[in-house]
Amino acid sequence: MNSKKYENYYVEEVLPKDHFLFASESVGEGHPDKLCDQISDAILDACLRVDPNAKVACESVAKGTQFMILGEITLNKPVNYEGIVKNLVKDAGFTGKDKGLDYRNIDVGIVIERQAPEIANAVFVKKSEEEQGAGDQGLMFGYATNEWDNVTLMPLTHYLASRLCEKLSELRRSKELAWLRPDCKSQVTVEYKRDGSKIVPLRVHSILISTQHDPGIDIDTLRREVTEKAIKTVIPEKYLDERTSFLVNPSKSFVVGGTVADAGLTGRKIIVDTYGGWAPHGGGAFSGKDPSKVDRSAAYYCRYVAKSLVHAGLCDRVLVQVSYAIGMADPLSLSLIHISEPTRQAEISYAVFCLKKKKKKKKKK
Repeated sequence: MNSKKYENYYVEEVLPKDHFLFASESVGEGHPDKLCDQISDAILDACLRVDPNAKVACESVAKGTQFMILGEITLNKPVNYEGIVKNLVKDAGFTGKDKGLDYRNIDVGIVIERQAPEIANAVFVKKSEEEQGAGDQGLMFGYATNEWDNVTLMPLTHYLASRLCEKLSELRRSKELAWLRPDCKSQVTVEYKRDGSKIVPLRVHSILISTQHDPGIDIDTLRREVTEKAIKTVIPEKYLDERTSFLVNPSKSFVVGGTVADAGLTGRKIIVDTYGGWAPHGGGAFSGKDPSKVDRSAAYYCRYVAKSLVHAGLCDRVLVQVSYAIGMADPLSLSLIHISEPTRQAEISYAVFCLKKKKKKKKKK
C-alpha cells in the first residue's frame, strides 16, 4: 500500500500484484552540490588542457560567497583556479545580487598540493601506459536496462528526472521563462510491472519539481508554466494519465537558492550522476578526477560493458562490478548480475570470457 499526498490529505492506493513504484531524483546546474561538481570538473579540464598527463584529484566546497578548492594536483604548467571558479559560477547563472549570488564577489580559497610520491610511485612512475595501476583501491559499478528504449539504456525514472532539470535550464537560458533561477531539483516516480525477467514501466505516478525563481512571479503562474513548458514537453504523453500527480514548488516560495541557501560539496550527488538509485555505487565521486582514478574511469568502462551486453540482446538488464587494488593494472574481480532468459546465460559468460582473454593478450604484447 502506498500513500499519495495531495495538499492536505492522503489517498491510499493499493498496487496490483507484481506492480511496484520507483523514484529517482536529479538536480540542476545551480544546485550547490552540482555547482561544486562542475567546478571540480572545470579545474580537471583546465589541467588536462595544459598537461594531458596531469594527475588531478580536486574537491570543491562552498557556502554563501565562500568557495574552497582542495586536493592533490600534479601538472607542469600553472592554472588559474580562482578564475575557473568564478567563470563557472557565472556560467551557471549567478550573475548578480538579484540572482542571490554574484560571481564577482565570491572568495576562493585554494588548498592544493602535489600528489603524494608514494601514490605516484605505485601508480605510474617508471611504468608504461599498459602497466599503469589503479590510483586507489575501490569497487565500481555499471548498469544498463532496455526497460523503455534501446538507445540510452538508462532507467526511465533517472532519464526523466535528469531531462526535467535540463529542460528548466534550457527555458531559463533561452529566456522563455526568464524568471527561473539556476537552482532546481526534480523527482520522478514510475509505476512498474514485473513481467517474467523484465520490468516494464507502465505510467508516471508522480512528478515533483522545486525550482528557484524571481520574487515577482506568482505561484499559480509558475506552476502552470513549469507544468506546460517543462513537464509536459519532457514526459512522454503515453506515461501520463488522470492519476498522475504534478507537484511544482510544494514549498511555494523558492527565491533564495544555490550556495546562499545551502552548502555544496563535490560528490554528494553520486546517485544523480549514475543510475538514479537503480544500481549500487562504490562511493567514490566522479568529478575532479583524472583517468588514473578508477572511481571514474572504471565506472565508465563498466557502463560500456553493461550497455554492450544489453544492446547485443544478451540480457534485458545487467549490473557489472569491478574491484581494484592501488597500483595494480588489472581488476581484482569482475562480476555480472544479469536478468535474462536462461538460454542466454552461456552467451553472456562467453562474452565476459572473451573480454578477459582480450585483455590478457594485450598485456603480453
